[in-house]
Amino acid sequence: MAILREERIGSQRLLLGDCLAVMPTLGRFDAVVTDPPYGVKWDGKVTVGQGGHGRSGAKAKHYGKTILNDDRPFDPSPFAEIKNRLFWGFNHFPQHFGKGRALVWIKRSDEAFGSFLSDAELAWCSSGHGVYCFRDQSLMAETKHRAHPTQKPVPLMEWCIGQFPDAKTILDPFMGSGTTLVACQRMGRHGTGIELDEEYWRIACERVDEAARQPDLLIPETRPQPTQEAMDL
Repeated sequence: MAILREERIGSQRLLLGDCLAVMPTLGRFDAVVTDPPYGVKWDGKVTVGQGGHGRSGAKAKHYGKTILNDDRPFDPSPFAEIKNRLFWGFNHFPQHFGKGRALVWIKRSDEAFGSFLSDAELAWCSSGHGVYCFRDQSLMAETKHRAHPTQKPVPLMEWCIGQFPDAKTILDPFMGSGTTLVACQRMGRHGTGIELDEEYWRIACERVDEAARQPDLLIPETRPQPTQEAMDL
């Protein structure tokens, strides 16, 4: 049985199981927006430095568990038939992607550069071209209390989903703690999330349920467009 558990909350569908086994049982999707395992064999620890660009006073924060399937290279080929695709972490597997748009989440203020595992994160988007940046230091309060080690802020994932304005059905095959589906719920999109780890699946259900109980937070379909910034790569 591919789908081990299922919850439907608001306009979202949350599935527990292996995405490669579950996907053949599902229909078509307008877009896939996801933050997959990077294949870096992460050990559950994050080294956090103190003092801007310096690494002095570094200490480790442990999330208590590793990420399932992070011990193998990520392969995006199972999602190739979906026209609109967005994958975070593409700097870990750039050989799999051709032309497209690069999205950059700048998650540190200038004075805090060098004080975390990375100052920014990269995503590959199948539509368009150029490099676009999402910069919002107010997101730091959320990431300090994240339930998943690679959890993205909700406004960031709303921006990602907004890259595909005509996509009504969104797939996140590596749902984690459910941020993509929370964003879908807030934006009036129909999201389907698949997660292999039951603990994270439960957390995702709780977060989506909370979002569904706050319909006053529904965000209009018209999203502000990001500004394109020149970057030295």
